[in-house]
Amino acid sequence: MIYIGLPVHDERHTIGPLLWRIRKVLVEQGGDFHLVVVDDASGDGTDQALEPYRRILPLTLIHHDTRRGYAASLERIVREALERSAYHRRDALLTLQADFTDAPEAIPEMIRHFRSGADLVLGVPRPDQRPPASVRLGRAGASLLSRSIPATRGVEDPLGGFRLYRLFMLERPLREASDADGRLLHHQGWAANAEMLARVLPRARRVEEVEFPLTYTRRYRESRFRALPELWGLLRVGMDRGLRRAARGEEEREAALEAGSGSG
Repeated sequence: MIYIGLPVHDERHTIGPLLWRIRKVLVEQGGDFHLVVVDDASGDGTDQALEPYRRILPLTLIHHDTRRGYAASLERIVREALERSAYHRRDALLTLQADFTDAPEAIPEMIRHFRSGADLVLGVPRPDQRPPASVRLGRAGASLLSRSIPATRGVEDPLGGFRLYRLFMLERPLREASDADGRLLHHQGWAANAEMLARVLPRARRVEEVEFPLTYTRRYRESRFRALPELWGLLRVGMDRGLRRAARGEEEREAALEAGSGSG
């Protein structure tokens, strides 16, 4: 089963066509899928636009009565996918934006990598594209700042949310969150994607990348990306001692496992 997670806020014009496009590529791909959409207190009629699709698609709609932000929506999607799935090693969660910036046409290739053994598949914007200036600045800064986050070194775009996770990789971070304050994600905005990556990447045995064309022409609203606040958020992720401890603990656990297998 492939769970498709979409955090949504004020996407009335794009959410319906996007769901239908996702359905098309997944039906052509073959296999079971289930859509999980979290509507974060939209005020533009997004909830009404979503309702008809509940009758014709395998779709779970979750509504927030008050605005909780991207991180809370993403975490709700993670929890929903884990609760619905009975086969965490066999199933996956794929997340993407709801405004057509992330290309649904890249989903089949991401799933192919997953089915061939990848634990984590990262959607990577094609290098020959020229996004808006704020996005270019943000991506350049994010690439530099990601070096301060040990667990995300080597990832060019830690802020990107177009990813596929094998579900079992999300179990332990969620369990550790329950043992602490109960929250999986503590950083807001797109920095939540960097935090998620930092929690998951050290556990991934195989990571693949899939290039996709960014699309900015189908938006019916201005981009919410603001380079400086997002880079500040990424810097805070890099300073997060809890993430650093988790990364060190995972490295030590892997080293112990390798030492044990070598001695046997």
